[in-house]
Amino acid sequence: MKCGIIGLPNTGKSTFFNFISNSKALSENFPFCTIEPNYGMTKVPDKRLYELKKIINPIKIIPSEIKIVDIAGLIKGSHKGDGLGNKFLSHIRETNVIIHMIRFFQDMNVLHVEGSINPIRDKEIIDMELQLKDLETIENKLENIKRKNKIHKSINILKKVFSFLKEGKNIRMYPFQGDEKKYITDLQLLTIKPVLYICNIDEKLNNKTHFYIKNLQKIIELENSTLVVLSLKKNYIYYEIEKILKEAYKLLNLQSFFTVGNKEIRSWSIPNKCTAYEASSVIHTDFQKGFIKAEVIHYNDFIKYKSNKKVKEAGKIFLVGKNYLIQDGDIIHFRFHQ
Repeated sequence: MKCGIIGLPNTGKSTFFNFISNSKALSENFPFCTIEPNYGMTKVPDKRLYELKKIINPIKIIPSEIKIVDIAGLIKGSHKGDGLGNKFLSHIRETNVIIHMIRFFQDMNVLHVEGSINPIRDKEIIDMELQLKDLETIENKLENIKRKNKIHKSINILKKVFSFLKEGKNIRMYPFQGDEKKYITDLQLLTIKPVLYICNIDEKLNNKTHFYIKNLQKIIELENSTLVVLSLKKNYIYYEIEKILKEAYKLLNLQSFFTVGNKEIRSWSIPNKCTAYEASSVIHTDFQKGFIKAEVIHYNDFIKYKSNKKVKEAGKIFLVGKNYLIQDGDIIHFRFHQ
């Protein structure tokens, strides 16, 4: 599961990527400083690990991680291949969630490809490029169906989504009915991906920045997306970074379960609505092959009773089978045949 950082050139994408992944991606003051995508891993903040640490006092704790991809800046005409656009758009296609960095900062020493600071215009440029690429993808699919001269169930929904895109709307806003969405899943459309927007501001807010944030917030609320305001020029932005990473984890439809011991407490990432049987393979495939049962303690119960012995005495250890749906924060011990 990947989060891709996108935006116009010189918005602070690579700086943000380096900050959250402890990487050393090139970050310079010129367009297309990033050409090949940079890949990194970032730890997902989870205070529950530290609450468990207070009780168990293990040697180490290991948080969940998500993959982050720093994708080169898009420009007008990217959907036609301008500025290596097709290559960059293909990198976005491979991601599951988009982190869209929008420039608000006014630094005259940092070039802006459009010549001025206008966050709403910049968002619209990126939206349009992604929409135009999706229109091309759907058009090609319809042509392919027509060429094969077959009646296909997806034709109707493809045409409706195509019309929706032509109105300048992102597909994630489309009111899908029933199982309509499954007919376009294989196309890996760009504007259907969930988006987290980041406003990269100056250290101090001014009236113009306030105006842009207020108006951008209204637009983003219509998409049912989240907007986070931060300044990469500040030294202390941990709260904002934590909020971004937690939101990204949520948009990836991931949750965590824990394994605990004196040596380590570890958080494991699994999809929402994941069974105990499916979750066991995340630790090791042998756990799934020889799965017998899983011992489960809910996180809040462990925090309340503070030891396995007291949890057991309270009748709060549950022995579950393969089909048990993991709850976020469950503490699990798998029993399996070796």
